[in-house]
Parts: sequence; structure tokens; C-alpha cells
Amino acid sequence: FTCHLSAQKSVNFTFHNGSLKSIPLVIPSVMNPNLSPLSNSGIELKIGQNVYFYPNGTSKKRELLFKVDDTFQQNQVLEIDQLIEKRKKELKNK
Repeated sequence: FTCHLSAQKSVNFTFHNGSLKSIPLVIPSVMNPNLSPLSNSGIELKIGQNVYFYPNGTSKKRELLFKVDDTFQQNQVLEIDQLIEKRKKELKNK
């Protein structure tokens, strides 16, 4: 009998929106936060949780922003606006 800790493990984050626009996110089975401009939002997510964003700012097509894994640190501050800019470039270069 083995206990898989990673299945139960979760990470506390701060989502920081350093931009002047609201950022709608989709976190399936958790919530769909709308990050206010220049704000911090505390959130706890399980390892393996996907976080999506809308690259065109519309709610038509969502793309994966990131998946929480073991590389994330407890109480890490994620610069969501910067992550989205980086991810948009990656998607454009596909």
C-alpha cells in the first residue's frame, strides 16, 4: 500500500495582474476568476490543475495558460499578465 502525496498536494499562489486590464481566467472545477487591474489574488490549486485564459480577450476560445506541477513554489507570485503575453507569443509561433 503506497500513498501518493502528489495527488493530494496543493500549492498556494498569488496571482498578480500588473496590467491595466481585467484578466478573465478559467480554472475548471475551482472558479473562473476575473483578475482586477493592478491587483493580487490569493489562490490555492492542486498539482495537475489546468489554468486557461482567453488569448483574444473574448470568451470564445480558451487556451491553456499553465498546468500546476511540482516546479511551482508555495506562496509564489505569478505575474499573470506577463505569463499571458509570453503564452500568446508561443501560440502565434505554433
